[in-house]
Parts: sequence; C-alpha cells; structure tokens
Amino acid sequence: MQQPGSTLMDDQPKQPPAAAVSVTGLSKRYGAREAVCAVSFEVAAGRIFALVGPNGAGKTTTLECILGLRRPDAGSIRIHGLDLRTQATQAKLLVGAQLQAASLQDRITPRQTLDLFGSFYPESFAGEELLRRFDLESQADAPFATLSGGQRQRLFLALALINRPTLLVLDEPTAGLDPQARRKLRILIREMRAEGRTVLLSTHDLEEAAQLSDQVAIMDGGRIVAIAPPAELIARATSLCRVCVRTAPPLARALVDSLPHMLGAVYSDRGWMLDTPAPNLLLADLVRRADQAGAELLDVQLRRPSLEDVFIELTGHSCSGGEPPGEPS
Repeated sequence: MQQPGSTLMDDQPKQPPAAAVSVTGLSKRYGAREAVCAVSFEVAAGRIFALVGPNGAGKTTTLECILGLRRPDAGSIRIHGLDLRTQATQAKLLVGAQLQAASLQDRITPRQTLDLFGSFYPESFAGEELLRRFDLESQADAPFATLSGGQRQRLFLALALINRPTLLVLDEPTAGLDPQARRKLRILIREMRAEGRTVLLSTHDLEEAAQLSDQVAIMDGGRIVAIAPPAELIARATSLCRVCVRTAPPLARALVDSLPHMLGAVYSDRGWMLDTPAPNLLLADLVRRADQAGAELLDVQLRRPSLEDVFIELTGHSCSGGEPPGEPS
C-alpha cells in the first residue's frame, strides 16, 4: 500500500550514477599504424584510474581522444553520461587537463596565467587560492622560464583545476621530475580524489601507478590487456618471491641447495638471491642454518612480485620497452 506523501516515482529503482568516463570500442589509426585498437574501459567517479604502458602504447592518443583533441576513427566516449560526439561543449566544462607537452610563454607569470585562464570559464577558482594550494606564492610573479620542473608541473596542475572540474586528465604528470617534486605532485593528486574529483592519468612508472591508483589498465601495442586494482593484478603474478641474503662468510652452495622451499639460487657480489613460494618458511630455516654454520647476517631483503612483474608476464617485455630483466650478475 502506498504511504501518504509518497509518489510512484519514489517506488522506482534508482539508476546508478553515470561513470565519470566511459570509453567503448575506441580506435585511432595514423596511416598504416593502429595507435589505439578497440579500447574499452570505465572510470568510476571519485577514483584514480591509471593507464600504464611504455611509450607508444597508445596512452596519450587515448587521452587526447577523451579530451576531444583528436577524433577517433571508431568507438564512443562519454563523460558523466555526456556523449562527446554530440555534447562536447557541455562535457568539456567538466574536465581539466594537464598535457605531457604543455608549455607557456616565457615571460608570463603564474599569477597572470591563473587569472587569464580563470577568465575563460563562468566558474573558476581564484588565482590566489590556487597559488597558495600549489605552493606557488613565492614564485607568483616570476617569469615562467625561471620556474623549476616541479614548479611548472604544479602550475599546470593548478591550471587543470582552474575551472573546478569533476574530472582531471593528466598525461605523465610526474615525468622528468626529481624524487621530491614527484612526491609533492602525488600528494596533490591524492588531494584531488579526496575532494571527490575523478583522476584519469597515464604513466609508464608502474610503482607510481601502484601507489596512486584505485584501478589500473595495462596498455600495450594500442590494446588494453588487463584492468583491475593494483593489488589484484599483483596477486595474479606467477613470479616467485625473492630473498636476498648477504652473510660473512658467504653461505656455501651445499647449504643453500639444501634449504626447503627454495626453487632457485644465484650468487653475486650482493650475496645469495633465492627464489621461493614460501618466504617466511625459507627465512626461518635460513637464519637457523646460518647460525649453525657460524655465518653472520649482514643484510636480508625480501622482494615480492610487483606490477612490473605482472606487466612482463602479460606483454613479454618491461614497461620501459626493453627486454625482461635477466638473472642478476
């Protein structure tokens, strides 16, 4: 029986919110080369989604199609339910972007840049607010040409945010930065998600993708070969754990070969590298036998499978585009 004050509309099932980005069957060709081939994925609102792969994998072309900078040969793209083919103007108002090859006029300052770009939109953040947020106040009136790499990247991220977008598209946002600048930029990207914004980024830094992202799409040769949360992808790895141990004196080969749960051993100047499916059990027995042999433990390290291992297993090469790493020497 219908309750007083209710309507028939109240009884209808609620539709789930549209994905922030929905890409279906996206393809793009440059002459005889197929840069992107039948790529499909969805980015949930309020999440960080990473496209990972080596240079030439099709990441930038995919992002440029989503931003409307390139016209796909096939497929559809929706931004918060808006079809980019027919509702591009409305869709673009929801998006902020930082491109890999971005640059500005040498003499323009961060303050002038933010004021100028902010004037293009009906709603925007105040330039002063973004200067504070992105730690650019001391360089607010410095010419662009004098800014460091990290300062430039923070300025470009501020520009991506200027129009109060719900979706941020970032192409290799930390490429070429020193470790401290990368760390600062990653913190800012996490802050974007904490505010409820969606972040779609590309990177060939698999460690960065694993640290930042809620979802990762591995891209190679213009195709997506796997999509899942980083921890789930790593859990699929068939690679063994590796225990690296250095002792004085070094452990004898006969002792190492007799260790249970050890499936491979290589000795180098860094000590023994032992492959195992059961690192806890191997380490417990290793410490006991080393003590019995009178060997002092100098260093013990445990390396579990990583996103790089998953990438190599799926594609046959490393994300840097080279051959898989060989045995340590």
